[in-house]
Amino acid sequence: MSSPAQSASTIPSDIESAYAWMRLATGVVLGSIGSVGMWSVVVALPAVQAEFHAVRADASLPYTFAMVGFALGGVLIGRLVDRVGIVMPIVISVLALGGGYVASGLAATLWQFALIHLAIGFGSSVTFAPLIADLSHWFARRRGIAVAICASGNYIGGAIWPPLVQYFIATDGWRFTQIGIGLICLFTMLPLALVFRRRIAHSVAETALAAARVRAMPGLSRNLLQGILCLAGVACCVAMSMPQVHIVAYCGDLGYGAARGAEMLSLMLGFGIVSRILSGFVADRIGGLATLLMGSLMQGVALFLYLLFDGLTSLYVISALFGLFQGGIVPMYAIIVREFFPPQEAGARVGLVVMSTIVGMALGGWMSGAIFDYTGSYAQAFANGLLWNLLNVSIIGFLLWRSRRAARPAFA
Repeated sequence: MSSPAQSASTIPSDIESAYAWMRLATGVVLGSIGSVGMWSVVVALPAVQAEFHAVRADASLPYTFAMVGFALGGVLIGRLVDRVGIVMPIVISVLALGGGYVASGLAATLWQFALIHLAIGFGSSVTFAPLIADLSHWFARRRGIAVAICASGNYIGGAIWPPLVQYFIATDGWRFTQIGIGLICLFTMLPLALVFRRRIAHSVAETALAAARVRAMPGLSRNLLQGILCLAGVACCVAMSMPQVHIVAYCGDLGYGAARGAEMLSLMLGFGIVSRILSGFVADRIGGLATLLMGSLMQGVALFLYLLFDGLTSLYVISALFGLFQGGIVPMYAIIVREFFPPQEAGARVGLVVMSTIVGMALGGWMSGAIFDYTGSYAQAFANGLLWNLLNVSIIGFLLWRSRRAARPAFA
């Protein structure tokens, strides 16, 4: 009879097995629920701003704190996953997420509400970078599509949660809604952790196979490459944050109402699911860098369209296009990490680069609110996003050029 330790491990044949796909499906469900930590505060922004009599920049701080918690959690939880597996990190994170939501519903001041969102963001983080890093070990040939599907849980949640949160805020108030979300997370996410008890054994054969696929970037050390990728992550997500964080408030300012903005956010993230899955197929064929460059270029086009049109129908269409164009961007950083770094460093490396994207979202969310307060309009905020997007395109274009120049002699 095998010991529990032996039964908990797997052999290389389990890569892309039926269990691997079941693990992926469970990860999508877990991500769809846990991603509420990223999206609920966006919908609650107008109600929270009104209750605490805050300016737009201050009312954006809870989102910023949530993103800071999400970013730090991605790195810390990612390192923990590398050491002990993902079950314990899931349990710790869910307790922080559910408890944070309950506490936020009882907050007496805006600063209390904002600081509690550090715990909410930290708890939510396990459902993205650490989960993606864990699942990437269970796939080889189809790693791109697997990572994209796993990352789609974040956008599935983004498509489902905003209209639900908006409905309950309108009918029962934001405090009741926050407490209810916390209880839902606790009672649904903890049982799902049981599916992840099985751990993969990094056998010599599997590790050698993965390491053989690590590509070189001439003239750049691994740490320098990591830093450049992190800068690119900040740039692309400062640009991405403008519509995602402020579309609800933007629609309210235009007279369309918060409910229309929540619908646009849901539409944006729903099309983002399609984008993420398609980007996975593309990345398996042309690589993460080229796929990321395509997504960043198209994101810039969508941001430019927001500057040209502000009619209700136009905003619905542009929001759908924005989701379709940018949805695959962030998962590509995980693919790039697996292409250019050893697999044993996946949890920490993916966590760091995803942390940079979250820093970009947090910085961009606050920056857009501050620009609005200064100018009284979101036009300059959209223009600011375009400039950051141009920086991202420049960085990724440079890295793609360097990697292809390195590969050219091999085909000569």
